[in-house]
Amino acid sequence: MIERVILAGGGTGGHLFPGIAVYEELKRREPDLETLFVGTARGLETKVIPSLGERLVCLDVGPLKGRTPTQLVKNLLSLPTAGIEAAKLVRSFRPSLVIGVGGYAAGPMVGAAAALGVPTALLEQNAGVGLTNRLLARAVDRAYVSFNETVGAFPQGVAQWVGNPVRRNFVDAGNMARMDPAGFEMRARRVLVIGGSQGARSLNQLVPEALAQAARAVRGRPLEILHQTGHAMCDAVRARYEELGLNATVTPFIDDMPRAYASAALVIGRAGATSIAEICAIGRPSILIPIPLADDHQWPNAQALAEAGAALALRERELSAESLGASVAKLMSDPDQRRRMADAARTLGRPDAAAAIVDDLCAWLGCSATELENEDDAEDDVAAEPSEPKQSAPVRSLSTFPPAADQRRATARRRARRRSHAWSHTDGYYGTRAVGSME
Repeated sequence: MIERVILAGGGTGGHLFPGIAVYEELKRREPDLETLFVGTARGLETKVIPSLGERLVCLDVGPLKGRTPTQLVKNLLSLPTAGIEAAKLVRSFRPSLVIGVGGYAAGPMVGAAAALGVPTALLEQNAGVGLTNRLLARAVDRAYVSFNETVGAFPQGVAQWVGNPVRRNFVDAGNMARMDPAGFEMRARRVLVIGGSQGARSLNQLVPEALAQAARAVRGRPLEILHQTGHAMCDAVRARYEELGLNATVTPFIDDMPRAYASAALVIGRAGATSIAEICAIGRPSILIPIPLADDHQWPNAQALAEAGAALALRERELSAESLGASVAKLMSDPDQRRRMADAARTLGRPDAAAAIVDDLCAWLGCSATELENEDDAEDDVAAEPSEPKQSAPVRSLSTFPPAADQRRATARRRARRRSHAWSHTDGYYGTRAVGSME
């Protein structure tokens, strides 16, 4: 029975939003579910979680990769304190389940839960497993991955390939697109520019110039632009569009991303796993410019869409305003090509990944048949025992889920091997106390 859940991690939208998608699905099935989010004071979660009406606790923990030696030592020294605070949260909140979504705060929180014998799960959005999830791989009971090749990064029987969860409003928008694709395409008129939840400096500098080039080449309707910049460059990018005489709405952050995608005739952006999942769930033609990091982890995402005919994948180092502008102009002048790309993107989408994850969690943790069936079309469902979760065929077919009884026995064995602390059955309950600074 899942009564209380902790979701830990975040920092960026790529980590946070898949976790929110799973939270939404859990909450949809069990409205009385109690949820606690754990993140850091520097992450996007400080802006997003309060809008959900849920509680957020911030741990004082920082990144270990890409830091100076001084920063690395400081962040390493903060880990024991963060682990102690995480254990206190587990004991006071007494969760049925702790889910790590990736990001700094997931490490201490999931590690503490595993040590205390609480069921744990991870979401891994990328083909290359992140540092936090690599460190937690042998401690967790479940890992839900977005790419089949990632399954082998976890112990046998732990990882399941289900796709990257998208929030419920993306599922709804995707269903609308599938019901009326022709009308959906006709209503999509803007160029949407997104550099991730925190913006992308190089795209903010390159894209306005490129769209000015495209505007001169596109005949007929002037370009309409919606550009998410992040907070640091919003004013500068808005001023540049005004200088160029372009009709652009410039904002640091877009709250209603499904609506933004639905209005987009073309998306220009990075190729993070969550952005890819959202683009494919709704079905948008896109120009993808992966972030040029040393590990090049976004390039396979972009390449997969390009090979399916759903996107153009372009290397940032090879781009100029002229070449990007020419690509935009060509696509904006060819609605048939954009329609084919949108259709191809939809074939790659897995909008029910969150439902498949919750199906498996309920089977594993012994949810009631009522919880498993609490769907909008419940009158068409047949009551199921906890060991027979309701199927989500498009996603479920990608993974072989072991029988629930076998899952629970394997989990018990793993937990027994690593349990080093006794569970504290205190009556304390997390209410107003916050770790770190959230006030």
